[in-house]
Amino acid sequence: MSHDDRPTPEFAAAVPQPDGTPERLRRQIEFVIEVDQLKNVLRQSPLLAADRRENDAEHSWHLALMVLVLAEYADEPLDLVKVLAMVVLHDLVEIYAGDTPLYDSAAGADQEERERLAADRLFAILPDDQRDRFRALWDEFEERGSAEARFAKAMDRLQPLLLNYGNRGGTWRTPGVTDAEVLARKSVIGDASAALWDYARTLIRTGADRGWVPRAEPEA
Repeated sequence: MSHDDRPTPEFAAAVPQPDGTPERLRRQIEFVIEVDQLKNVLRQSPLLAADRRENDAEHSWHLALMVLVLAEYADEPLDLVKVLAMVVLHDLVEIYAGDTPLYDSAAGADQEERERLAADRLFAILPDDQRDRFRALWDEFEERGSAEARFAKAMDRLQPLLLNYGNRGGTWRTPGVTDAEVLARKSVIGDASAALWDYARTLIRTGADRGWVPRAEPEA
């Protein structure tokens, strides 16, 4: 696909590249510029270090650091470079699809379709070989069919859990959310690490004990 007939990255188009820029480099730089928008995609999770919500770029950085720090707790051997690529790439589609809150079932009804279409559009900016490789990594993360994808997803679920616990509830205070739902939504952590799932359940149980998340069935 030539520069003239491929999808136009609208945000990156506002930063025209110098004449004579090689086509491959042009497409790569346009992608890098386009995904700068990730810094403006707000998530629901409140930060620990500031009185504001986290953005997607901050979330992705935190996941990458967690992979490096916590990889020893994975139940299966990991290709760390692959896991890092997944956690950096997985939320880029939210530039076009928007963030879907974990505890909003209505918003999640069409999430898969919105994000699939966004992936089609976003990765097409890249040279074809990188488009195919990055899209395959994104699909693998979504499908959780490999040890790397399961661990990447576990980090994606554990990180906001830490933020909610540190904020004495955070998004756990969404109307209708209970400790049972939090446990159900976070259970994928256990697919990658028994140790981290045990820790996550302790956080949720402690949060319920302290009244930061309602119990599904209050204790007698």
